[in-house]
Amino acid sequence: MSAHIDSGGDRRPAGGILALSMPYQVVAAVALAGLGVLACLHLAMVFLHVAPSNTLTKQHGQAVDDWIYPEFEQNWKLFAPNPLQQNVGVQVRAEVADAGGGTRTTGWIDLTAQDAADVRGNVFPSHTQQNQLRRALDWYGNAHDDEGRPKGMRGRLSEEYMRRIVLLRIEGPGARADVGGEVRRIQLRRVARPVPAPHWSTEKRSTEPSIRLMPWWDVTDADRSRTETNR
Repeated sequence: MSAHIDSGGDRRPAGGILALSMPYQVVAAVALAGLGVLACLHLAMVFLHVAPSNTLTKQHGQAVDDWIYPEFEQNWKLFAPNPLQQNVGVQVRAEVADAGGGTRTTGWIDLTAQDAADVRGNVFPSHTQQNQLRRALDWYGNAHDDEGRPKGMRGRLSEEYMRRIVLLRIEGPGARADVGGEVRRIQLRRVARPVPAPHWSTEKRSTEPSIRLMPWWDVTDADRSRTETNR
């Protein structure tokens, strides 16, 4: 063990990296340098993502998007002048393989209600419980046109991300609503319920929910392997 001599002549053991042998000091130094480079790269990518259009983003915009989406997406919705006036829920149903070789279709499972139940009464709810499903739905909507067609790579990535989230919740050990079999296809629907006007207001506001049905998606082996990795 390394040691040093203080002004009083006492030999005291060195601490931190200096307490390691030389090979381990080299490994630790390289690891710290790598983490520093990775942190700087991430900060640079986030800066380019939120910065106004410039020469770098025009030339390397796809690389920035590939780094940011979907986990590190940034936006300014916190400062929106018109907060949402509706409660948006995501529901799913699935085609599941049965023991006889056929398939059965489940009823609608309310994924948003699962998150609400986890958050209600929880002093420190996780970011996943509060935002994962909502942000994924926002991303999916922004990455598709009015006809539900994906807008390039972002649209296809948003579909894969939604499938992965849903599979984690409805299939296999640890699923919140295990459907009891192998999921072959899934279908999502978005249910938006307007928030009623307060009792003291004279505003007349419809409270009828609006429903947007998404297409059936086949669940692939790639979706399932990614899901198993994230469990």
